[in-house]
Amino acid sequence: MGWLFTNKTKLEDKKHIPDFNISKQSVYDAYVLVKANKWAAGIDNQTIESFEKDLESNLYKIWNRMSSWCYFPSAVKAVEIPKWNGKTRILWIPTVSDRIAQMVVRLYFEPQVEKYFHEDSYWYRPNKSAIQALWVARRRCWNYDWVLDIDIKGFFDNIDHELVMKAVKKHTNEKWIIMYIERWLKAPMQINEWKEPKQIQRTKWTPQGWVISPVLANLFLHYALDKWMTLYYPAIPFERYADDCIYHCRTEAQAEKLRTEIINRLKKVWLELNLDKTKITYCKDGNRKGKYENEHFDFLWFTFMSRWARSIRWWLFTSFLPAVSNKAKKHIKQTIKSWKIYKKTGSSIEDIAKEINPTLNWWINYFGSYYKSELNDTLRYLNILLMRWARKKYKKYNRSYKKAWKLIQAISQREPTLFAHWNMYWTT
Repeated sequence: MGWLFTNKTKLEDKKHIPDFNISKQSVYDAYVLVKANKWAAGIDNQTIESFEKDLESNLYKIWNRMSSWCYFPSAVKAVEIPKWNGKTRILWIPTVSDRIAQMVVRLYFEPQVEKYFHEDSYWYRPNKSAIQALWVARRRCWNYDWVLDIDIKGFFDNIDHELVMKAVKKHTNEKWIIMYIERWLKAPMQINEWKEPKQIQRTKWTPQGWVISPVLANLFLHYALDKWMTLYYPAIPFERYADDCIYHCRTEAQAEKLRTEIINRLKKVWLELNLDKTKITYCKDGNRKGKYENEHFDFLWFTFMSRWARSIRWWLFTSFLPAVSNKAKKHIKQTIKSWKIYKKTGSSIEDIAKEINPTLNWWINYFGSYYKSELNDTLRYLNILLMRWARKKYKKYNRSYKKAWKLIQAISQREPTLFAHWNMYWTT
């Protein structure tokens, strides 16, 4: 669209002359990054599509206000989203303008702190991923007999604002970055109570759903745990993905001592462990004997436990390995069920494949990265729903499960790449 908002930049009022070195290009880059993600509308009910109807003017307003000390965030909207167990959790949704403004700050601030973060912190970092964290965890479980798997109670809801700002100020002298992060932290949250909106102020939280939250959360935990571990327990390796942390210990006694020390450490930063979910696990394999209460743990939707494996020479042996967790399987199955494929009788099988293949590919690439065969039974459920779709769409298959099943099988043999999971296997 040419150079952005060039015809909107006549600043006749001296009170609005920019004081900060915020480029227009950074605002546009932030908009592009925000657009790439699917977001619900904030309290103003403005979607990215409606924002784009007057894109040049809207981007100019963000740039002008941020550059002139006068950008004030809106309240954050509460949206309930379903969890894997049928319950819901609250996701806090800022407005489109706030998301773009937060992305601007993130683009400037993240490079200043990224170089200080621990190499085993993997959440929302350049060139880091959950798959990498799983790979490192798997290797270390072979070398260390014990794992301390911790769970921080209500982490995002209990991050202390004063401590966050102390960390922010340590890494930047840019007044506008400090000011806007502080304003976002103080922004009220809006909930609907008896159909009437109600705004609540918080002194502790960094909401999930914010663009700036990953940087602030990583920065907080860098000083709360990562740097502390480096100083006092340098011989104990760990992997951290957001507030999901596992620590590799030589002995059970070492793991128990570390758990006590982490409890005490978190108290100093106004956090606490969920002791019901924090546990010590023995990484049992073919060479590790004995029987213990916990011999498996979950990390990033994978379950680590003793499993059969094959050597280079195809000898069977027992190793401590990750595979898709039962919780993840249940979530996948519930998601497949929610698609209601059997009701899409107005769609062709090609249309259905095009619609769901992006999600299937993500599941296969992520959950199939280790022990892919554990996905088979879960994805087979999709074939059953496709058979139900065939019975509803075609009258001649309506009364025969067997014929409908053979139809889906014949299509899979004719077009084995039509559905992403058909590339993995076909079983009857």
